[in-house]
Amino acid sequence: MSETQILIDEPGFDRMISRLAHEIVEHNHGTSDLVIIGLRTRGVYVARRIREKIAAIEGVELPLGVLDVTLYRDDVRQHLRQPEVRASDIPFDISDRHVILVDDVLFTGRTVRSALDALIDFGRPRTIQLVVIVDRGHRELPIRADYTGKTIATSRGQEVRVRLREVDGSDGIDLVTLQDT
Repeated sequence: MSETQILIDEPGFDRMISRLAHEIVEHNHGTSDLVIIGLRTRGVYVARRIREKIAAIEGVELPLGVLDVTLYRDDVRQHLRQPEVRASDIPFDISDRHVILVDDVLFTGRTVRSALDALIDFGRPRTIQLVVIVDRGHRELPIRADYTGKTIATSRGQEVRVRLREVDGSDGIDLVTLQDT
């Protein structure tokens, strides 16, 4: 049994994406040398949305890539099942570019660490800036986001679920408290 609390609704989610897009453009003084890379799976959808907002703001369509970090994870051997590996798709050179790396939830930091390792296989970016929809704490590695939609203090007995209309039919952020039955 679990209890779900809606933290962000659809209009709030759209405002959050708009704010993140504006922050990225402002921090980088425009869009020169920017590329956006989404982490599979939900980070890709968020990256597309941020890219669309930046295009509306600046009139520039940034290069968009997709990164799969499955084989770079340090815990891949701990899982008994065969990991599902999907292709990364970064059809542009990231060398000397400002990479905007996008994920949905920042938790322990291990996925981001894996992404950093994977990105270096594609080139040497000038900078890598991390965008997350939710930072829920509980870091195991010294990693922080440059742009955060919402910071939510959670316990280990809670989950943060980012809902996306492309996958879930609606947008939002839910906090799920897992309860013993």
